[in-house]
Amino acid sequence: MMRQSRSAHENTRSPDINVQWDEGEKFVSVAALIYAYFDGLYTCDVETFRAVFHPKATYATADETPLLHRDMDTYFDVIAKRQSPASQGEARHDAIDEIQFAGENTAFARVRCSIGSSDFIDFLTLVRVDGHWQIMAKIFHIKPRN
Repeated sequence: MMRQSRSAHENTRSPDINVQWDEGEKFVSVAALIYAYFDGLYTCDVETFRAVFHPKATYATADETPLLHRDMDTYFDVIAKRQSPASQGEARHDAIDEIQFAGENTAFARVRCSIGSSDFIDFLTLVRVDGHWQIMAKIFHIKPRN
C-alpha cells in the first residue's frame, strides 16, 4: 500500500521500498500478535492474554442469550479455570482469514479457531499503542460441530 501523502507524480515512479517494508512490517506485527492469541487460546495462558489484549478490551458474542459481554478481568478468570486444549491433546486448528488496516494504529482481523466441540469465528479489532499492537475488541460467533 502506498501512503496517501504521495503526489500523482510520485505514484508513477517505482514503489518506495521503505513504504512497502513499513506496510509489510505492520502486517507481520499484527499476524504475530494473532498467533500469540492463538497460542493463548490453545494453552489457556493468562499471561499471554494479558500481553495481547488491551486492558480495556471488550469480549462479546450474541450467540448466547442474553448477549454475553465480559471485561478483561472476567475473561481472564474464565481462561484461568478452563482446561486447555493442549492439556487434552486436542489438535490445534486456527487460521487468519483476513487482516485490514484503517491507518497506522487501527486494524481488523477475521480469524478462526476450534476449541472442544465448537468452531469460532472471531472479529478482532486491534489498536497500536506505544508501538505495540493489542486486541481492543473480540466479537465472536460460535458454531457447534456435530
